[in-house]
Order: sequence, then structure tokens, then C-alpha cells
Amino acid sequence: MLVSYNWLKDYLGADAPDVDTVSDLLGYHTFEIEGVEKKGDDTVIDIDVLPNRSSDCLSHRGIAREISTLTGKPLAVDPFTQVPSLAQTDQIIIDIQNGEVCPRFTASLFTDIEITQSPQWLKDRLEVLGQRPINNIVDATNYVMLGLGQPMHVYDADLFPQVDGVWQFGVRTAKEGETISLLPEGGKGEARIIELIGSETLVVDKSSDTPVGLAGVKGGTFAEVHAGTKNIIVEAATWHPTFTRKTARRLGIVIDASKRYENELSPEMPIFAQVDIVKLIANIAGGKFQGVVDVYPVKSEPVTVEVSPEHVNALLSLSLSPDEMEEILVRAGVTVEQKDDVLLCTGPWERTDLTLEADFTEEIGRIHGYDHVASVVPEPVPSAEINVRHYYSEQVREVLIGLGFSEVITSSFRKKDDIHLHNALASDKEYMRSNLASGIGNALDKNAGFTDLLGLTDTRVFEIGTVFHKIDSGIVEHVALALGVRTKASGYNQKDDLQTADAIKALEEKLSVTLEVTTEKAIAEINFTKVFETLPAPVSYEPVEAAPEISYKPFSLYPAMTRDIAMWVTEGTEVSDVEKVLNEAAGDLRVRTTHVDEFTKEGRTSLAFRLVFQSMDRTLTDDEINAQMDKVYQAATKQNWETR
Repeated sequence: MLVSYNWLKDYLGADAPDVDTVSDLLGYHTFEIEGVEKKGDDTVIDIDVLPNRSSDCLSHRGIAREISTLTGKPLAVDPFTQVPSLAQTDQIIIDIQNGEVCPRFTASLFTDIEITQSPQWLKDRLEVLGQRPINNIVDATNYVMLGLGQPMHVYDADLFPQVDGVWQFGVRTAKEGETISLLPEGGKGEARIIELIGSETLVVDKSSDTPVGLAGVKGGTFAEVHAGTKNIIVEAATWHPTFTRKTARRLGIVIDASKRYENELSPEMPIFAQVDIVKLIANIAGGKFQGVVDVYPVKSEPVTVEVSPEHVNALLSLSLSPDEMEEILVRAGVTVEQKDDVLLCTGPWERTDLTLEADFTEEIGRIHGYDHVASVVPEPVPSAEINVRHYYSEQVREVLIGLGFSEVITSSFRKKDDIHLHNALASDKEYMRSNLASGIGNALDKNAGFTDLLGLTDTRVFEIGTVFHKIDSGIVEHVALALGVRTKASGYNQKDDLQTADAIKALEEKLSVTLEVTTEKAIAEINFTKVFETLPAPVSYEPVEAAPEISYKPFSLYPAMTRDIAMWVTEGTEVSDVEKVLNEAAGDLRVRTTHVDEFTKEGRTSLAFRLVFQSMDRTLTDDEINAQMDKVYQAATKQNWETR
């Protein structure tokens, strides 16, 4: 979130800490700071507000309150401490079908306003945060949202039908197949027509049951404010976070409003936003405020949590007294009552994230300072229970890696399979995998051409992972093991089956079990969950030798080229001596030399080698490699070796 330092000072007052101190405090105790940038006479702080604090800190008041907590100085101006009081109106009625999806809905009526450009101070406030000013009314709603965190939407009251002089709003679940016309992004471009699937929440004109807004996500073009608008209705509501998130993500409409709603805004906030918008519109658009209607079916009750000081100190490795903990929590706006051996803690109404003892423990730890938390190395204790899957998976890995296999992890998603995802990551990842064999086949196809580069005679891979199946009663899953071999880069060869069979035999000997295997083109797959059920429960882990240290070396992104050379040498000539001569002549582009063949006849020995060339910065050409091989042949000739 982009935050204006000048705007923060409106809440913090004249003795606000400087911008560097603000950044340091927030970065050390609360959020990551992505950047600080000077813009004109203001400074913008880019703050990474995490989901657990988005309900109160996706706003300037929220960030200012956090700074107040960390410094211990109260806010100079805090709109949330004033009891909201607004005149009521009977010219608007609101019907909420389901209080769970809409805990609170408020709407205020203004008449005789004037749509103009916003005053320069308001434009400056929005523009410094990357917002594009539109007009004074729309800008006012954005200003309140960025200030307090409550999104708002405006309707042209003259375009919204009345029945007997009354505007009728409704909140209901969408019907499958109905459509809604949404405002264009940023106020420019064409309206977007959305076909609904029946899970969305709608704001409707109750008199005609016409959708006028996609609740919590985007306002509709129905009764859109325009240059000639004189009378307006301003909506501020609370929407269920889960329903809002699902709708926004499915439609790809993730905007400032939906981000705030999906992180559970407090239902207490809409009326505070209405108080602010009434003052602001009177200041920049004139007109008359006619009153507000506030439908709040089930009032949100504060949550009081028992917090054990002993438990907090044990978790954080601190030795704070209950009084010290109370002082810390009170700074955060928490109401604390000490009773017996616990603290009864009630968070401020805007903090919907404070509902568990762990939440208050975190508050104590971060406000007090993580530098006070001492690191404690836990004492090792024997495992109470050994995980069967992990235990036998490790045995499988030991066998297969010993046979030259490499473990791979392939994608759990497929372009086509049995189980379709409602919200796929990409068009080629719309289904869950029902087997591992397809992924193993792809891994073999992509890697079989690297055997020369790696100095291998074949490619061997395996995977242990979960697969998914659709049955009549729903979706089931099981752990599978798949392994495969390729001896030729061109594809499957019947000799590959022998290597796969040997690996299966080795696994059966290790596990002392007969495995049910599905094999096709040297790729074998086993239902590992069934195997677990037949194996004895492990009692203890076998001792494991420490793995040798491994150093990472960057690899080339460019293709490798191979050349073979065979020669007659004097019987008894060491292979290593021949390799040394060839390597020196081949130059720095040679990355591997493999001894591939040897036989002796009539007092001479034939040696054959495969040389692999590769560059770290370019694709090599035949001319380059041929030139190096000429040097190799010349070096062999100097040694009186007869090349063949």
C-alpha cells in the first residue's frame, strides 16, 4: 500500500516522527517497507500490508494508529473515537435477504450537489498515491476509503427508480445466468457485461429486482453518476470476506475495494465512513445532506480472549509481568482486565484479527520488540510416532538413487485429465493428475538427450507423489511411485524394460513385498498407499550417514555437441594418460570426456572416447568444434596413436 507521509501527519499531529523513523518503526515491528520516495513536498512510503492486518491497516488512519502504538503517543486526530451521529431518512429502504453475506448496509442521501473537478488539495492527495482524479464525488469516496479503509459507491438518485417517493435497495444472491453491467476500470472504456453463476452477492433495485452492483467487488453502470448529476445516494456496506474473494478472483476483478472487503472489514466502520463523506461532500460539492439509513441486523459483539501471561512468556522466552503486558496491549487499543492468573483482552473494534490468545501473544512480542526474544534450542526428543509414508519413501529413495535414478517433482496439474478445476492457474493446468507416469514420460523425453553431457549411459528418474481420482462418492487420492528409464534420446527402446524390471526387483527385495506394478514403455507406476497398508509399522529409523558436501556449479543454457574418436595405442597404455592428452588438445570448450569402448588385438589396444563440447555464453558451431577436433587428432598423431 502506498502511504502519504503528509496524510499520516494529519492523524499524528505536529510532533509526528520523521519519515525515516516511521519507516524504521513499521519495518522493525510490523510490516516490510518496499520503498520510500520523495514526491514534491510529500514522501510516499510503500508498505507491504499482510492479510492479517489488512482489515485495519489498508488505510492512512490504520497506519497512523500503528505508529501511535509503537511510539506510545496517542493520535492527535482519531475519527474512530467520536461516536458517529447522523440524521436518519425514511426515503430509502434496504432489504437484506442474508445477514451473513451482508452484515451491515448504510446509504445516505444528498440533494442539490454539484459535480465538478476536485479541489487541488484533494487531487494532490490522490495523485501522489497513483490515483487518477475523476470528479469531486468519486474522488471523495476514494479519499474516504484511503483514509479510513471503507470502500463506498455512489448512485445518481434521479436515475434510480423510486416507488411512492422511496428508493428501494435489496441484497440477494445472484441467479445463475443473469447478467450485470459493471463500471469500466478506472472510469474509462466500455462497461463490462458479466454473466453470473449463482454464487455471487448482488445489490439490486428492489422495485425491479435489477442488479445495480456486484457486492464487494465492483459497482454497476446502473444509475451511474455523470456531469449533470444533482442528487446522489452513497452506499457504505460490509460484505462477507470469503464470498467477496471467491467472486473477485473468479472474475479477475481484484481492485482496492475487493482487497479490503476480502480481509474482513469491521461492520462498525460503514457509519464512520458516512460521517466523513457527509463532511467532505458539504465542503467540496455543496448541496444538502438529507439523512442516512443504517441496516445492521445482527450487531457485531466484541470478542474477549483469556491470555495467560505465563504462556506468553514461555512462548516468547520473556519474563514480562502481567502489568507490563497490559501496558503494551493498551497501547494497541486493547481493553485489558486482570482476573486471577489471566488477562481478559478485548481488541478495538477495527481489529478483526484479534480473536485468539496467539493473536495477543504476537501483539506483545512485536510491540515489545523481537530483539528481546531469546533463541532457545529445543532439546531433542524421540519421535512419538514414525510417519509410515516418510519412512518407506526414504527406503525407496535409498534403493533407486543407489541404482542411478534421480528424483523429480512434476506438476500436479494437467491440460487434460478427469478432475477439472474451477479456478485453474493456466489453460494447460486445468485438471488434477490421475497418475505420475505421464509426468515421468515428459521428464524422460526432455532429459534423455543430456546423457553424453552428464557422462551417463541412460536417463533414470522416479517420483513419489499424490494422484487424484474421481469416483461416485467424490474425489479420492493416494500416494504413487513411478519410475522410468531411457537409454536412447530418440525414445523408448525395449532394452529400457530390463532396467525398469531390475529396479522393481531391487525395491521388492528391500521392502520384502511383491509389488503390483503397471508398466508401459519402461515406465512403471505403483500405488504406494496400498503398499503402506501391507508393510509393518516402523519402530525406529535406521541410522543415516551424513551426505557428502555438495557445491553448486552454474550450468550452461546452451546446447552441447559431441564428437567421437577411436585409436590404436600400444598395449598397456593407461586410459588416463590418453584422456589427459586428448583433453589438453580439446581446449576449454570441452566439458566432458567419456571412455566408451576398449578391446585388444594383436598386441595393440583400441580405445574409443566421446568428447562433449559446450559454451557458457553461446551456441557452438560445427566449424568451431571441427577446429578443436583437428587439434585432438594432431595430438594423437604426435603420440604415434593410429586414429580410426
